[in-house]
Amino acid sequence: MGFDVLLDQAGSLGRFQILQIAFFFVTSMITYTHILLENFTAAIPGHRCWVPLLDNHTTSGNDSDILSQDALLRVSIPLDSNLRPEKCRRFIHPQWQLLYLNGTSPSTNEPDTEPCVDGWVYDQSSFSSTIVTKWDLVCEFQSLKSVVQTLFMSGSLLGGLMFGRLSDRYGRKAIYTWCLLQTAIADTCAIFAPTFVVFCIFRFLAGLTTINIMTNAFILATEWTVPKLQYIGITLILCSYSIGQMLLGGLAFAIQDWYTLHLTVSIPLFVLSLLSRRLVESARWLVTTNQLDEGTKALRRVAHINGKKSAGEILTIETSHKCLLLVLLLKFVRSAMQEELNKAQTKTSVIHLLRAPKLRMIICFLSFIRLGASVPFMGLILNLQDLGSSIFLFQVLFGAITFISRCSAHLIMKHMDRRINQSLFFFLVGLCILVNTFLSQEMQTLRVVLATLGIGTVSAANATFFVHALELTPTTFRSTTAGINNVFSRMGSVLAPLLMTLVVYSPHLPWIMYGVFPILAGLIVFCLPETRNRPLPNTIQDVENDTKESRKVKEEDTFIKVTQF
Repeated sequence: MGFDVLLDQAGSLGRFQILQIAFFFVTSMITYTHILLENFTAAIPGHRCWVPLLDNHTTSGNDSDILSQDALLRVSIPLDSNLRPEKCRRFIHPQWQLLYLNGTSPSTNEPDTEPCVDGWVYDQSSFSSTIVTKWDLVCEFQSLKSVVQTLFMSGSLLGGLMFGRLSDRYGRKAIYTWCLLQTAIADTCAIFAPTFVVFCIFRFLAGLTTINIMTNAFILATEWTVPKLQYIGITLILCSYSIGQMLLGGLAFAIQDWYTLHLTVSIPLFVLSLLSRRLVESARWLVTTNQLDEGTKALRRVAHINGKKSAGEILTIETSHKCLLLVLLLKFVRSAMQEELNKAQTKTSVIHLLRAPKLRMIICFLSFIRLGASVPFMGLILNLQDLGSSIFLFQVLFGAITFISRCSAHLIMKHMDRRINQSLFFFLVGLCILVNTFLSQEMQTLRVVLATLGIGTVSAANATFFVHALELTPTTFRSTTAGINNVFSRMGSVLAPLLMTLVVYSPHLPWIMYGVFPILAGLIVFCLPETRNRPLPNTIQDVENDTKESRKVKEEDTFIKVTQF
């Protein structure tokens, strides 16, 4: 298509693209930590009921002054089935007779117990404070902890649709800057929330914009790069998520107070929102929406940053003797983009998307593939958390594994078609999960290896999926379709834990479902067109009319126009 020729003249992978991807790398790395914050800020530390004998330091008595802390705990807190102190109940009165049982059970009835009516005492060895300790989200209130993450995911589901459409209508850059600012403000205000309800509201507002920050980074990086190099920027941005995971694990280990941790990852977004004003709006979007003058200015600015002096001279009106060059340029732009400009005269809406049968089917297939990737990803996370490792070490290890897999996907995408690439990864994910399902619990090492391999392969499959999805959707609806895909991603995040309720019928059934989803996704991939080294579609008509013959004609037309110019 004509725009790829213009972009090549301005520099398709020069200094501008490198600086742009570096900025998106840093921004996405910090933004991704906001999605995982509840792993640490809502961690549940060890806890027990507050009891006067142990925790009221103003009282004293002969018994409490003489006896050890363990003895006082024994007479104040009942033991659970694992012979550990109960977390949610205490004796109504101290049971001194328990000190003389010598491990035998009393012959009398069980002593009366009561809930923790005076509050809880928390273990501060790993976390000095969390939102759980601040609002006592334990015991009968423990279910409230999941409300925060649920609201955040609900916000990302709604925000993906809302801001995705706004990005297609008002531009990528403006919405990107706004989303950075809103996330920074919402998560900073959450620190000072006076109640748990207010905290949940601010996290919902942060969820509205967090996903769109990462989505628009993909889109801008893609639309400023020629097709054969687009996988580079996307893979690097995906790798920033892995670095963000490792960064969060290190920060949480060093900062054990949730206030400080929340503030540490929120303040940088204010700075990044100011720096994002220096970004260049997508020229592809500007030209497709019939803003030719603005698109030409954007190309001229990029050419200047990339050091393309010849292109800069052509794209600049400085002296009268260069007017001829400008006329030739505008003639070339209009001839190369005439079809796109004519189509852009008509305002697009979601109705146009629904009326396009080929694009409609592509979006349906992409949505199910996204769902099929999210379900096993979340299922494997739940399994890995049962390994018993330190939560900090696990976070760093998980980030390292996904980083390696995404870098590997970058190399494989360079030499392998998109469909075959995704299909192999999805089949491997399903195979790892299904084999792991029927292994005995004694084979713990092999189970850990298979679960780790599963997470790595599903991350690699996602890396290829992002590239393939952006190459399949037109510029006028690229953000909208990305928002739809994010909706199905969030649905998969909700569906994964719900499938665990099937253990009442069979302990293997949830894991069989986790293995079936990626296998089905790997099959559906072949229903999509191949896009490797092909130009990006700009309009719905480009997608609907995309055939091998039409691509050959467009390439020949572009070659003729460039030669004449």
